[in-house]
Amino acid sequence: MPELPEVETTRRGIEPHVEGKRIARLVVRERRLRWPISAALESLIEGREIDAVERRGKYLLLRIGSGNLIIHLGMSGSLRVIPDGTTAALKRHDHVDLVLADNTVLRYHDPRRFGCVLWQDGPIDAHPLIASLGPEPLSAAFSAQQLHSRSRGRKAPIKTFIMDSKVVVGVGNIYANEALFFAGINPQRAAGKLSLARYALLTDCIKRVLARAIEVGGTTLRDFTGSDGQPGYFAQSLQVYGRGGEPCKQCAKPLKEIRLGQRSTVYCTACQR
Repeated sequence: MPELPEVETTRRGIEPHVEGKRIARLVVRERRLRWPISAALESLIEGREIDAVERRGKYLLLRIGSGNLIIHLGMSGSLRVIPDGTTAALKRHDHVDLVLADNTVLRYHDPRRFGCVLWQDGPIDAHPLIASLGPEPLSAAFSAQQLHSRSRGRKAPIKTFIMDSKVVVGVGNIYANEALFFAGINPQRAAGKLSLARYALLTDCIKRVLARAIEVGGTTLRDFTGSDGQPGYFAQSLQVYGRGGEPCKQCAKPLKEIRLGQRSTVYCTACQR
């Protein structure tokens, strides 16, 4: 599933191609996504200009006047920009085209149809998918104090806690594994038992891991005007994720892999306490 750095990479990839351009027409080939695409969407956005391309958590937001087109890539979705896309060959699962006035096409592809294309008129924070989201992890609103305060009395494992989008958005499974390793925290430790000092270290590690993933995604970004439209995913050497049974890169002890909250969790029993 695309996580926050992948979505941010996508946002940066499409922004220069669509921002400030007028939507000539919307072509919907399949409305049955996770939530059905409204039959009124064409009339709501055609002829209007895309003012900005933004992101909230894992949601891409095309700001159009006082409203927003909300796009989620689901489990396997992608966006690609196609110059003169009105003549480009279609692939299976190319469900939606945003055809711009210069014939550039922003094409939404989603084999599993777990994503969404929704319209929100008015403030974006009023939409039920957005309203309950926690702070952005790279913003000043995300701090050790905030995380420590939210954790008091919580018995949930720290990994499960930081993956809760109501606590902080965008700390997906890969990045939770990696941040906890760098912070030296056992992912099974109860969130409510960690001190403020340990939360300060964890907050810093979350920010650094996500910032690095975005940086790598940007530097390895494939051409969004090409045929595949896939962003450059987290390419740096992973310390623990996907390495269960392999030697820890710090102490050489075999990494342990468990299931935690139904997700693969890998950690070092020596380095993480």
